[in-house]
Amino acid sequence: MYYSRLRMLSVVGVCLLGLVLCAPNFMQRPLPSMPWRQIHLGLDLRGGSYLLMQVDLKSLAKDRLQSLSDGVRQALLAGGLGYRDIRVDAQKQQITFTPRDPSERDRDVKTLDAMPRVVPNEFSVASQPDGSVALTLSPDAMKLRAQDAVTQSIEIVRRRIDATGAIDPEITRQGEDRIVVELPGVSDPERVKALLGTTARMTFRLVDESAGAGQIAPAGATMLPDMDAGGQMLAVRDHIEVDGADLTNAGATTDQQTGGWAVSFSLDSVGTRAFANVTQANVGRRFAIVLDDKVIEAPVIHTAITGGNGLITGNFDAAKATDLALLLKAGALPVPLTVMEERSIGPSLGADSIRAGAISLGVGFFFVIAFMALFYGRFGWYANVALLANLVLMAAILSLFEATLTLPGMAGMLLTLGMAVDANILIIERIREEIGRGRSALAAMQAGFERATSTIVDSNATALLAHVMLFVFGTGPVRGFALTITIGIVTTLFTTLMLSRLLMVRWYALRRPTTLPV
Repeated sequence: MYYSRLRMLSVVGVCLLGLVLCAPNFMQRPLPSMPWRQIHLGLDLRGGSYLLMQVDLKSLAKDRLQSLSDGVRQALLAGGLGYRDIRVDAQKQQITFTPRDPSERDRDVKTLDAMPRVVPNEFSVASQPDGSVALTLSPDAMKLRAQDAVTQSIEIVRRRIDATGAIDPEITRQGEDRIVVELPGVSDPERVKALLGTTARMTFRLVDESAGAGQIAPAGATMLPDMDAGGQMLAVRDHIEVDGADLTNAGATTDQQTGGWAVSFSLDSVGTRAFANVTQANVGRRFAIVLDDKVIEAPVIHTAITGGNGLITGNFDAAKATDLALLLKAGALPVPLTVMEERSIGPSLGADSIRAGAISLGVGFFFVIAFMALFYGRFGWYANVALLANLVLMAAILSLFEATLTLPGMAGMLLTLGMAVDANILIIERIREEIGRGRSALAAMQAGFERATSTIVDSNATALLAHVMLFVFGTGPVRGFALTITIGIVTTLFTTLMLSRLLMVRWYALRRPTTLPV
C-alpha cells in the first residue's frame, strides 16, 4: 500500500498526458506546442462513400492467352518452325495452330513446352487428334493467378486512393473477386470511381502501316481508336515493344513547344534499353502509345531515344494530366474493376449517428457513476474518477495512433466502462469481506487489492486475447469494436490497479480512519 513519490508522479503524469493527447479532439485550432493528432470518424459517423467493386477475372485469362499467342509465334519462328491458322479460344482457354509440316509436330510441342510460365504448371502443350497443336491453360494455375491479381489490385487501389488525399480509407477484400472501398468524408466519389475504374495499362507498340483507314487489321495487329485523331481506327501491332510496367515515375507538366499540359515519364533500365532498341531500329515509323486499348498518340520516330525519359502529349487539361500521371505512377491494375454497388452517406446522417452514440455513451456513463456513488460511497467516487480517467486515456490512445472511430467502436468504449466498473467492484467487495473477517482498515485494503488483482488480471487477459484475435481476423465494424475493447482493457488495468489504489491510499494516509466507508 506504500506509494513512493516517483510512482505517484508517474501515475498522475500518465493521466495528464492522456488529457493533453485527448484535448485536440475538442479544439477548433491546434496549439503551436501541442501534438495535433485526432481521432478520425468512420464512414457511419462522418458520412462518405461506399463502393463495392468486382474484379473481372475473365479478362485475366483473355489477356494471358493474348500474350501467350504472341509468345507462341515468337518461339516457333525462333526455332525455325512454321505454323498456320493460329486461333485463341477464350471459352476453352486454349491456343491452337496447325504445324507447317506434320513432321514438325513433336518439335512444336517440345518448343512450346519450354516456354516460361508465370506460375508453376500454368499451361500444358499436346498434339490433337486432328493434327493441330494446342496450348491449354490450367484451371488451378489460373485460380492461383486470380488470387494474386485480386491481392495486387487491392494494393494498387490503395495507392491510387492515397494519392487523392482521402483520409483513412478502408479497403478490404470480400469473397474471391470483390473489393470493398469505404471513403469517409468523400460525398462525391465520381473522380475516385474514374480512377479505380481505369485499368491504366500503358504499352508502346508499332503502328502497322500496311493497313489503311477503315480496313481490317492484318494478322498480328488490332484496330484501336486513335484519340489524337478524333477516334479514327488505327492498326496497331499486338506485340508490345515496351511495357508500362517498366515505368519508374510519371508527373504532370507542360509541353515547352505548345504550352499545353502533358505527362512526363521515366523508365527503368529494362524499359530504357527496350525503348532505345525499338526507336533505333524503327526510325521513320509511327510509335503508338496505347492506354487501355486506346491510342493516346502515335508520333513518328525521328531519332533513337536512349535517355529513358519521354513526354506524352494530347488533349489534356490540368486535371486529366494529373490523373493520368497518378494512374501511371500507382501502376496498372492487373485486371479491370467494375463498380457493382455504390452508396453515399450524407454528413447529416453521420451527425445523427454521432449524436445518438454520444447520448448513449453519456447516459450509460451517468448511470454507472450514480450506481457506484450510491452503493459504495467514497470508494465508489474514487472508482468514478478512475472511470473518467479510463475514458480519457482510451480517447488519447486512439488520438495518438489517429485511429478510426465507428459506431461499433463507440459501443466498445461503453462496454469497456462496464468492464472497468466490474474490476472496481471486485476490489471494493473484497475489502468488505476482509472487514467482515475482523481485519483492520489498512489490512483490509491491502488484502482486498492483493486478492482481487489476480482475478482482475486473469479475466482481462483472456478478454484481451479474444479481442486481439477479433482484430486480426475480423474486418470492418468487427475490427473497430475489437480495437476499442483491446485499448480499453489496457487502460482499465492501469486505472483500476494504479489510479484507484493511489486515490484510496492517499486518502488513508491523510485521514488515518479506523473504519472504511464501504
